[in-house]
Amino acid sequence: MNNRTIFIFLLSLALSGCFTGSDSSDAVAKDDTDTTTENPAAESGDSEAGEDASPVNNDDLVFGTMSNITADRKDNIVPYVPPQCYTDPVSENGDIHNPCYACHTESKRPNFLNDVDVQLEYGFPDTALKNNWSNVYKDRTAAVAAISDEEILNYVREDNYKTADGRIILAEKLHNVPASWDRDSNGSWDGYIPDLYMDFDENGFDKDPQGGYTGWRVFAYYPFLGTFMPTNGSTDDVMIRLPPAFRELSEGQFDVETYMVNMAVVEAMMKEKDITINEVDENRYGVDLDKNGVLGKTTTIKYEWAPLNNVYMHYVGQAGVLADSGKIKMAARLFPTGTEFIHSVRYIDVDADGRTKMAARMKELRYSRKHGWRDYYALRNIVDDELKERHDFPGRVKEIVGNMETGLFQKQGWTYQGFIEDDAGQLRPQSYEETYFCMGCHGYIGASNDTVISFNRKLDHGSFRNSWYHWLEKDLSGIADPAREDGQGEYAYYLEQNPTGNEYRNNDEVLNKFFDADGHKKPEAFNKLESDISYLLMPSAERALMLNKAYKVIVDEQSFDEGREGVVKPLNAIHHEVELDQPTGVKDVLSYY
Repeated sequence: MNNRTIFIFLLSLALSGCFTGSDSSDAVAKDDTDTTTENPAAESGDSEAGEDASPVNNDDLVFGTMSNITADRKDNIVPYVPPQCYTDPVSENGDIHNPCYACHTESKRPNFLNDVDVQLEYGFPDTALKNNWSNVYKDRTAAVAAISDEEILNYVREDNYKTADGRIILAEKLHNVPASWDRDSNGSWDGYIPDLYMDFDENGFDKDPQGGYTGWRVFAYYPFLGTFMPTNGSTDDVMIRLPPAFRELSEGQFDVETYMVNMAVVEAMMKEKDITINEVDENRYGVDLDKNGVLGKTTTIKYEWAPLNNVYMHYVGQAGVLADSGKIKMAARLFPTGTEFIHSVRYIDVDADGRTKMAARMKELRYSRKHGWRDYYALRNIVDDELKERHDFPGRVKEIVGNMETGLFQKQGWTYQGFIEDDAGQLRPQSYEETYFCMGCHGYIGASNDTVISFNRKLDHGSFRNSWYHWLEKDLSGIADPAREDGQGEYAYYLEQNPTGNEYRNNDEVLNKFFDADGHKKPEAFNKLESDISYLLMPSAERALMLNKAYKVIVDEQSFDEGREGVVKPLNAIHHEVELDQPTGVKDVLSYY
């Protein structure tokens, strides 16, 4: 193996998520600049949300098979390498597809991964050469056929997150945690307890049953390419919450406008561009938000950030006070310490007119929190150190500190935790291995920003409710295909590289909608996509029902450790095993941006 090949091998291993070693104690310690409470489960905004631990009617609490999920072990030694990474991009007729660029791309600082080499070869450690995701090879035709359309529709329309009177089922269970979920046997749940009520106002803010703000805010975004496009099986939503100081005036009182302004400043810092807001009076905060040299009314958060030249951005209210004293840190493309996200993954419903939409039922509830600050130097060192470790200890795989109760900790300063459907249809905590599955994409791909993908894909001001809304309030219809940096439509470009619209080359519905039998683009279909991404993203009713049923089979089996893809027939375009440094077949490196 020549030096260049060795370098590419090491780089692709590290940058595709195949890091080695474990997080240092610093990575999991509470950061001294943190402005949140010690226990994120107790912090529920400015109301009394989350403090009422009285149990709901026992009829509302249904537990599935109570197997012990607390063990810190994994049968699949590399669950952070997802099944998509074993895809064979070369079709039977020799055509080359490249879904890899959506994740593995030339990144933007301070994401220093630049993992474009993963597009060209399977850069796995030797323990990952065999594909352990056996569910993708199973034929579930009979099991899917045994589920009627009526049965699956009734199932996905049930709310498995809240009771009829608006209480959070999973929170009630965690307040009275079962022994088989209590990893440290201390009688209490030490991780995140859901405090999102999914009751959003006209500005996207979540309210608790008493009408108080929980701090959560929902936003609409362009669904990520490939697996997260609803046509491939799931709908999803994302909510963000900034720490209490970002929601308060200088004197410490909660103030909605202050929160909205600070959220816009965070968006400007993450996207590195000006952000339009509803009109505010800068005199109220003493901050020149539009940087025109005069305090007055403005509708713009002007992005100008060059700290080496003493050019800074500023928060308002209590966050501004703490930032001025150095207790809150700022940097381009980094969220403030204490930022939280909730991400629900859901089934697909079908309305009376046969249109598909987001379902009430959740497949998963994912939670993340930035527990510590890492500056550019530290983030650069994380990549450099992992490259060296991989070179010195090539047989090691990535080990991540944490557990199923408190979550798993990324070196970049984030905690991740997940909940998933049990075989009774309600949410349960994920096991260590099931959560481990999430860690490769969050922090170890070039397309993420501070380990997060969704927020930088948020719609802009001028969209419905200026992008602060939930998909159950308005669906994807009428949203135009966003432009890439090269000016091409993002989804149109993805289809040109992957005509089936997914990583496995098996979504014939998309293929036949956008391409003719000879593989030529259908101009009328691409014209529709240009002004309405739902034409691509939303599946037909028939396909939605089929994928719902296929996933329900996995739920009944509780076989998530073997794969979460709703597969009816075995996938043919995915390797059972690859060789060390095996070329993928992709010839041209592409960019996500």
